[in-house]
Amino acid sequence: MNILQIVAISLVATLLIVTIRADRPEIAIMLSLATGVLIFIFIIDKIVFVIDVLKDLSIRADLDFIYFTTILKIIGIAYICEFGSQIAKDAGEGSIATKIELAGKIMILVVSIPILLSLLELILKIMP
Repeated sequence: MNILQIVAISLVATLLIVTIRADRPEIAIMLSLATGVLIFIFIIDKIVFVIDVLKDLSIRADLDFIYFTTILKIIGIAYICEFGSQIAKDAGEGSIATKIELAGKIMILVVSIPILLSLLELILKIMP
């Protein structure tokens, strides 16, 4: 599916959501969520392609695989939190959106601890 089809689906969904939001806000939120999931399903093969290319590059560069997977986890957490936060904002729940973003930032910090520790060990080895 190319970007024109994705944008066309998004615009149709947006028009439907704007039309029904005043009378049936609960259906508008579900339609927004369904559209987001549909777009994600359309682009999942592109994401897999990018991950495969990055994995191949990391193997060629002889990088430690733990760093590569950690970076992919961080990117995934960021995208998932952004998706959830936007849906919460669309539903008019800005405070929940803020909490989703905070949880995502904390999860990214937790996942990145091995990289931070490795960097700290490297700095300590360099320093006399």
